[in-house]
Amino acid sequence: LVIMSIYPWNSLNANNSPFVEVFSEIGITIAASLINLVVLSSAASVCNSAIYSTGRMLRSLAQEGSAPKKFRRLTSHRVPGNALVFSTIVIFISVVLNYVMPSEVFTLVSSIATTCFLFIWGMLVYTHLKYRKSILGKKAHTFKMPFYPYSNYLVFAFMFFICFVLFLGKDTRIALLLTPVWFMALLMIYRMKYEK
Repeated sequence: LVIMSIYPWNSLNANNSPFVEVFSEIGITIAASLINLVVLSSAASVCNSAIYSTGRMLRSLAQEGSAPKKFRRLTSHRVPGNALVFSTIVIFISVVLNYVMPSEVFTLVSSIATTCFLFIWGMLVYTHLKYRKSILGKKAHTFKMPFYPYSNYLVFAFMFFICFVLFLGKDTRIALLLTPVWFMALLMIYRMKYEK
């Protein structure tokens, strides 16, 4: 709203930051560079955090036997080097995708993440339902979910609505349809590894 009050919304270029455009237009070019610096340093910080957390998580999975043993190894500085290298390579795939399909990569990655989060939250709500049924009448609850079980079903309905919206979009439909294939592949790998 602040930007639109000092700069016409129909004059902004969708490919550039509106903050940078406004500062450039009023002649403060150094401010535009500072905003770019803040955005880039924030993105680098987020990337560093993602590499750190995924590397540690991969090492934890290797320690419990859910990932290859080579990801357990630590360097002389007590850093999970193999896990960090693997995490960095996986994140680098997004850079490659940005060159291959620059206009669609953001939608693809965000829709895949949304679909995965829908699954995670769906499992949380389902687990809560099963938990409440298993302890029904056994003990008092200190922290109760309001309007149980109707709130659980309301969350499920909202998630199905989001899936429906993702299915309607041509660019988000692919991620939605490929996610079950990914989960089936994970299930097959799990069964081959643990249910021999």
